[in-house]
Amino acid sequence: MTDALLTVRDLSVDFHTVRGTVHAVRNVSWSVNKGETLAILGESGSGKSVSASAVMNLLDTPPAEITSGEILFEGKDLLKVSYEEHRALNGKRIAMIFQDPLGHLNPVYTVGWQIVEMMTAHGRPLDRARARALELVTRVGIPEPEKALKKYPHQFSGGQRQRLMIAMALMLKPDILIADEPTTALDVTIQAEVLALLKELQAETGMGLVLITHDLGVVAEIADRVVVMSQGEIAERGTAREVYHNPQHPYTKKLIGAAPGKGAIKTLQADAPALLEISEFVKTYGEFTALKGVSLTLARGQSLAVVGESGSGKSTLARTLLRLEKPDSGKALWKGRDLVTMPARDLLAVRREIQMVFQDPTQSLNPRMSVYQLISEGWDIHRLIPDRRARRQRVAELLEQVGLLAEHASRYPHQFSGGQRQRIAIARALALEPDLIICDEAVSALDVSVQAQVMALLDDLRERLGISYLFIAHDLGVVRDFADTVVVMKAGEIVERGPTEAIFSAPRHPYTQRLLAANLDPDPDVQAQRRLAGAATQ
Repeated sequence: MTDALLTVRDLSVDFHTVRGTVHAVRNVSWSVNKGETLAILGESGSGKSVSASAVMNLLDTPPAEITSGEILFEGKDLLKVSYEEHRALNGKRIAMIFQDPLGHLNPVYTVGWQIVEMMTAHGRPLDRARARALELVTRVGIPEPEKALKKYPHQFSGGQRQRLMIAMALMLKPDILIADEPTTALDVTIQAEVLALLKELQAETGMGLVLITHDLGVVAEIADRVVVMSQGEIAERGTAREVYHNPQHPYTKKLIGAAPGKGAIKTLQADAPALLEISEFVKTYGEFTALKGVSLTLARGQSLAVVGESGSGKSTLARTLLRLEKPDSGKALWKGRDLVTMPARDLLAVRREIQMVFQDPTQSLNPRMSVYQLISEGWDIHRLIPDRRARRQRVAELLEQVGLLAEHASRYPHQFSGGQRQRIAIARALALEPDLIICDEAVSALDVSVQAQVMALLDDLRERLGISYLFIAHDLGVVRDFADTVVVMKAGEIVERGPTEAIFSAPRHPYTQRLLAANLDPDPDVQAQRRLAGAATQ
């Protein structure tokens, strides 16, 4: 570690709470060299983000307390420098991309102002900062970059907001970039472009990259070395290839075994009756047409996946179907009745039968309600389970089904990680035992083992109760394992549809072929072969 660009040595972090002390990080040591990518792999609560926040001096103290360790950068222990010295380093020399872009972008200011501020706050000229902002927003794949800089965070999709955060972090060409789940919300094609951009910048500047992730495909694509964390400690370390092909720790073996995209492909039951029939949905926003005559049929017990990049119309289709927004034209027959023209009183009853898990749990979970209140709220609205003891027991069952603890029912959303909040949202959707669950990137923020657990739960509910799923996702490995039918959307239109087997083995449309080619494999050797094949065709 003596020649490393950044060294974390024997770091321990405790959180003091009313319920006692939580040992979040225990004697953790790692380093990253110039031009190297170190991946910190592990599940929610393993201590990945806590150790990174300690590097950036972003831990709230109290309740956090750094009880031991050193964080060495250019010979200085960052735990001992003044606040002013640390602030001068943050952004300029050491930058960070956060997991939740909505929570770290100011809703009051345009994104252009916020990105430019990264340079002007460190004394750079305004005209130079604006030119750099435009360059990076273009490079991370934001459409119409000049117009985009004048917009506000709420005017972008979740994936686009993450790209803007990446542009912001790269403004000053930092020596070290800490990326906390930087591609979780991105489409596979944009993810590939962003990872290529990070590698390109490393080659240009020698930047060291610390990548915090639960995605084995990202590790296989970009990581040189891997540190695997579990319950605040390092379980295993080695090169990406060593850790994948020869894991030593049972926890590492469990993570690799849970990686999606390797299971048997499902088929649709041929005689399943139609549950939902959408015909010629059109939805416009001013001059922009988000849906251009979309039609599809969903059968009882079917899992229909809708894939496509940000802006393709996937989420608009879901919101319009739920009558959260009204289509300009078209029909949506639910058990023979049109949801578009259905009276509000009848629609309330139907809402129990159709539930949705939204992409961003930070927005969809009321921060003033406890987990118990969030899950049981639907029972109040629909007058179900009047017995309080039965409610508490059912809430506990639902939390355990999605990989949480019964005792979590008394906590609030801000006390959980992003992945844990999404599990709460899934438990809330399951509480009403609906006929259809619309999952809008419902498992993209989950750890691989929890993701596998939740997908198995959803699949079990489909088999036992006949629940159908409209599954909006960009993770093609999860789609391959879970869906029996795939619909591919591009620019508001369906460009291809068919059984999952046919779509993945013989895609016909060039757009579908491009999506599949950009999907990452967890095996570093497979990814290396794909990179060589891709370079040969260019």
